[in-house]
Amino acid sequence: MTDFKGAAQSWSLVAFFSVVTLTLLLCVVTGPDRDDLDEFYTGYRLLSPLRNGLAIAGDYISAATVLTVGGIIALCGYDGVVLALSTLLSLLLLMFVLAEPLHHTGRFTMGDALARRMPGRAVRITACAVTLAALVPMMVVQLAGVGQLLAFVLGFSDSTMRTGCVVGAGALMITYAAIGGMRGTALIQILKTVILLGSGLVVAALILHTFGWSPQTLFQSAAQNSGAGPNYLRYGLQFAGGQHPALDMVSTQCAIVLGGACLPHVTMRMYTAGSTRQVRRAMSWAVSAVALFMAVITVVAVGATALIGGKTIAAADPRGNTAYLLGARAAFGTDLSRAESLLFTTVTTAIFLTLLASVASMTLACANSLAHDVLARSNTPPLREMALARLAALAVGIPVIVLAVLAQHRSLQPLAIVSFCLGASAIAPALVLGLFWRRYTRAGLLCTLIGGTLSVLILMTGTNLVSGSPQSAFPEADFNWFPFTTTALVSVPAGFLFGVLGTLLSGRKATARERHRYEAIEPVLLAGPSQPRSG
Repeated sequence: MTDFKGAAQSWSLVAFFSVVTLTLLLCVVTGPDRDDLDEFYTGYRLLSPLRNGLAIAGDYISAATVLTVGGIIALCGYDGVVLALSTLLSLLLLMFVLAEPLHHTGRFTMGDALARRMPGRAVRITACAVTLAALVPMMVVQLAGVGQLLAFVLGFSDSTMRTGCVVGAGALMITYAAIGGMRGTALIQILKTVILLGSGLVVAALILHTFGWSPQTLFQSAAQNSGAGPNYLRYGLQFAGGQHPALDMVSTQCAIVLGGACLPHVTMRMYTAGSTRQVRRAMSWAVSAVALFMAVITVVAVGATALIGGKTIAAADPRGNTAYLLGARAAFGTDLSRAESLLFTTVTTAIFLTLLASVASMTLACANSLAHDVLARSNTPPLREMALARLAALAVGIPVIVLAVLAQHRSLQPLAIVSFCLGASAIAPALVLGLFWRRYTRAGLLCTLIGGTLSVLILMTGTNLVSGSPQSAFPEADFNWFPFTTTALVSVPAGFLFGVLGTLLSGRKATARERHRYEAIEPVLLAGPSQPRSG
């Protein structure tokens, strides 16, 4: 039931190569055809709200969402469903609180949005450093996941083959970012979103059909086969073995809600809309697409538990990262027909494309920030800045490939958690205070970004994800001193507190100066420019 053999493997291999060819062609065809920064960084803001919304949804539905959230739903039931809802809530937070102000104040990068109020090299360099710190760990997770996916689906057991897959996918991500720019990566995200939603809906329908179109029967069957019994449908199973399971759950939800909304590869899509109205419509499409996928992944992951059991899922991967694939495979039954093989191939291809597209968008966000905020100056010619951006994609991509190769045999969950916690503890406070607090000063902003980042990195070393458990990144060691699995419950308040203290210690003159500066840009921040930007 869970082995991937025969036609499914062959079709998957053909589909993977076809996707690589198609996406490379898309990048070449849609990439910048002249040396124009607006075209490279924003695609001239010409994407329609529907396409921009699907691209935002594609950025938001990363491999961590598909694999990790699916695994938690399959193994922990109710807690996983709550996590999926928190993921959706995060996008709603971005839509209603940050999307329009970011569109009004930003141009190409997060550094632009922050430097609108507080210009200076220190702000831009720090914003770039935090962008890299937040996205590089997630890129390593996604890139290492390519090797795991291909090994699982195609039956690769040789570590050399896995390493080759990681290196090849890394070369692709650099190519996508350097050649395609914003428009090329957006089209890849759109393609990924459409395939992922289409294939997921088919699998979800098959699973519901198996259980008589009754969600109640589906969940009851999953509870019986989960190994947890009635606790599968109750709160608290995910962190049942921890010191403070309720607070651990709150901390995780906080990291997902705040961090997911503020990661730079997601917020950079706010700069690609041509007007405020287009931002609203794009976010509406994005929320709709993500909400639909959260429903799909819930049905597929719970269906995996109901059809093959929690023990089988945990045996394939202790954290359940293969639950979505196993659920899709189980939905087609024991023997696959040719049509069913093609449908299952679409599912595996969608996940493969999810991995590639997510890493490409993150590479582009890092390269844009490094080139625009650090390497380029105000008088740098566009031709040179575009060359710097493409070289920056290479400079970011090569270390990520090396790290992914080194880390692929260890638990990568700590790296994913670091990304979300940095988004929640450093970037979210900086954006909220910078966009809405009149007295906020440059010193307060730097304290937020640096203090929030350091608090996450220091506290994360003491969690049980890093050491102290068989599933940790370093199971042979035990320096587990922090009582929670994620740092958000402590680091998020710390990020806001650092910003407030830094502002208060700046003195009255600095706060008065920043208040006047904020009042000067407040109409633009809240209502947008008098004339919509067209590029």
